[in-house]
Amino acid sequence: PLFRSKGKDAGSITIVAEEVAKSNELLTLYFYARSLDKKDFLSKSDPYLEFSRTVADGSSLVMHRTEVIKNNLNPTWRPITLPSQKLSGGNDDNKIKVSCFDYDNDGSHDFIGEFVTTVRELKEASQKAVSWDCINPKKQAKKKSYKNSGVVYLSRTEVERLYTFLDFVTAGCQINFTVGIDFTGSNGHPNQPTSLHYINPYEPNEYTKALMAVGEICQQYDSDKLFPAFGFGAKVPPDSTVSHEFPLNGTPSNPYCPGSEILGRHESSSLCRHCRRRQCLSSVAADVHSVGSHQRCAHRQSRRSICERFGEIGPFQ
Repeated sequence: PLFRSKGKDAGSITIVAEEVAKSNELLTLYFYARSLDKKDFLSKSDPYLEFSRTVADGSSLVMHRTEVIKNNLNPTWRPITLPSQKLSGGNDDNKIKVSCFDYDNDGSHDFIGEFVTTVRELKEASQKAVSWDCINPKKQAKKKSYKNSGVVYLSRTEVERLYTFLDFVTAGCQINFTVGIDFTGSNGHPNQPTSLHYINPYEPNEYTKALMAVGEICQQYDSDKLFPAFGFGAKVPPDSTVSHEFPLNGTPSNPYCPGSEILGRHESSSLCRHCRRRQCLSSVAADVHSVGSHQRCAHRQSRRSICERFGEIGPFQ
């Protein structure tokens, strides 16, 4: 219940919860109407559609309202895009009431007519257009000659499946994880406890924590669990040349490391002499380009494997 400041009743708000079956479909509906009843004295009707369904406690719940089309008895509404689950409650055969009203500024919208449908019937418009007589029960009861208060058409329905992360993984999609570690002097010398690269025998440093947090999850979605791992901004052996792109495993032609070895590679690379100069933007761009090349190669291999398995179907078309 709602109360005003002096304790007077101000109405109530009712919250209803229901358990519905999950659906991954997204519907786009194209509605228009013809020959709707004229409700305004000096002009035509201003029609809009209202979609509602009955919920668990027996009450009616409005799911969607279209925009108002001003002064038009033959309106065409903008496409409606809604999750199938929202309209059907998880059951394509649940009844949906579609009501047509004439909009009034004072809120006393005039009822034009209504019809009942289901999500299953709405989906039929993906093959051919469907239509419904818009019926005003009061008029129908009074006049034997009454036919309808207009006709509502659904010219087309587009059904799109919304794929989940699990769908992609089940179909064979892999996550490519690439490691890039900053060894520039801005992070401090690894022998100093204040450095992000400091090798603490009792606690992992910040880089190690980050690698563990991200890597342990991502490696579960990679079949070979091999990841390209690079460093930049360090003086590397054998001649202590400053390098802005070097593989942590020391093999430029094959920078891939098993996930379990990356931490060890990072710790051993941290013993290299760090470069005290700032890294220029061109060096960063080179690193990004190199990483991108490895990722594109891995993506092509993953896609080829998925397409061979599923024949170019599902979310990878």
